[in-house]
Amino acid sequence: MSPAEGKEVSAGSAIEPLRPAVEPPAAGNVDKIRDILFGPQMRDYDRRFTRLEDAVMKEAADLRESTRKRFEALETYIRKEFDALEDRLKAERAERGASHEGLAKRIGDLNDQTSGAHRELRGTILDQSKQIGEEIERRHQELSALLDRRFQELRKDKTDRAALAALFSEAALRLTDEFQVPGVNA
Repeated sequence: MSPAEGKEVSAGSAIEPLRPAVEPPAAGNVDKIRDILFGPQMRDYDRRFTRLEDAVMKEAADLRESTRKRFEALETYIRKEFDALEDRLKAERAERGASHEGLAKRIGDLNDQTSGAHRELRGTILDQSKQIGEEIERRHQELSALLDRRFQELRKDKTDRAALAALFSEAALRLTDEFQVPGVNA
């Protein structure tokens, strides 16, 4: 213990203990201390964020691929239906050209068939678009819930900044012998 450290100073005294001049630590030392204290935790956070980001990206890619496939299937179905309707119309035109008898009846039947096919097609398209919309909404909710869970896990595990700042302040005061416990006269 140095003579300066051994002196007791009362609260009202004008005499201050002698302190050696302390040079501020270099920025590299602070970085090293920070890396020693928080390095593993920050690397763990980085790994978690990377895994979370990868999972979200995979889910988004899967959802995108699933939606693309469904739209392709819907498009293929619609094309087939339109081709079938076109074939029916061509056949009906050929029959009308060959025979004028019963033309009005056939036109009525064709209109009924076309209307029925259109209704069925619109109903099918509506059903499939509802299914796709529900699937997208469900996937969106799953992804949102997954993100919320992951962020809650990360928030639960992170260090409280105020507690950490208080700990460092107390450590600095103790290192400079300025820390005093209230009610204890040293």
